Amino acid sequence: MKTSVRAVRTIDVPAFTLDSGEVLHDLRQAYHLDGTLNAARENLVLVFHALTGSPDAAGDWWKRVVGPGLALDTSRYAVLVPNLLGSCYGTTGPSDHPDARFPAVTPRDQARFAALLVEQLGVRDVALVTGGSLGGMVALEWTATFAGRTRSTVALAAPAAHTAHAIAWNAVQRACLDAAGDAGLAIARQISMIAFRSEREFEARFGRTVGPDGRFLVENYLEHQGNKLRARFDTASYRTLLDAMDAHDLGRGRGGQAQALRALRGAVYAVGVPGDLLYSADVVRQWATLAGAEYREIESRFGHDAFLLEHEQVGAVLREALQAAARADSRRDVA
Repeated sequence: MKTSVRAVRTIDVPAFTLDSGEVLHDLRQAYHLDGTLNAARENLVLVFHALTGSPDAAGDWWKRVVGPGLALDTSRYAVLVPNLLGSCYGTTGPSDHPDARFPAVTPRDQARFAALLVEQLGVRDVALVTGGSLGGMVALEWTATFAGRTRSTVALAAPAAHTAHAIAWNAVQRACLDAAGDAGLAIARQISMIAFRSEREFEARFGRTVGPDGRFLVENYLEHQGNKLRARFDTASYRTLLDAMDAHDLGRGRGGQAQALRALRGAVYAVGVPGDLLYSADVVRQWATLAGAEYREIESRFGHDAFLLEHEQVGAVLREALQAAARADSRRDVA
């Protein structure tokens, strides 16, 4: 288990049945809850982290989005961030069972697992569910699985089903893990960083500049990113989460993508990033059209990682989605 920036809270889950039919026993689910649930328990915002993220959005990767007076205002909302099933920041993952095979999990499993935590908090429905990349996939699965329990959904830089192009990126990373184990995790991270960032950023930031060691600066950057992830993440969890991404298909068992997307309830926002090498803006726009969702774009030189770095633009979409949730509350009160 890795440690996040702040100590996590946990709940115990005696048993959980995966979509595959396999049953996991004696599980732990880790989370952060920032802000306070109101008396009606209807002010919950549910945030799902990305591939190597932790549940500490407010203290770490979204600290300019989650907090008092910010887009996810913790003086008004209780913001819940679970650590995804299979990850390594407190929730049970493969390294907690080193002598046994950890079964494959899907974003649908991860959404259902998070529902156990939401229910334990005494919450039936949420004001907003959101996440980027893998977190966006889990957010879509949440909304599809728990119809009518989400007033607004924001999926950032995420597809309705994992594309062949994205599966290819993951296949190369998996090959690195197969060839080099823990050392391969650093190489896999270097590969992923090429997909997460854009050509535009790399040219502006590094160009062809060579450092004092005679290497291109971009080479040193990638090596640094790889070593940094290896120090903070778990190789077995990385593989489990890559596999979860590849398993993502909102239409599985729901009559196909179009039918599943049309069945989504509440206000749905699909956020694309022009220049995203992993999930193009066109991929996001296409599923938004099928869902009848609101489509928004983040303009950024960062590419896919814009959902982590363009705090003002991300915040604007989240505020819009929360306003839509508030309008739904008003209509419900009048009815």
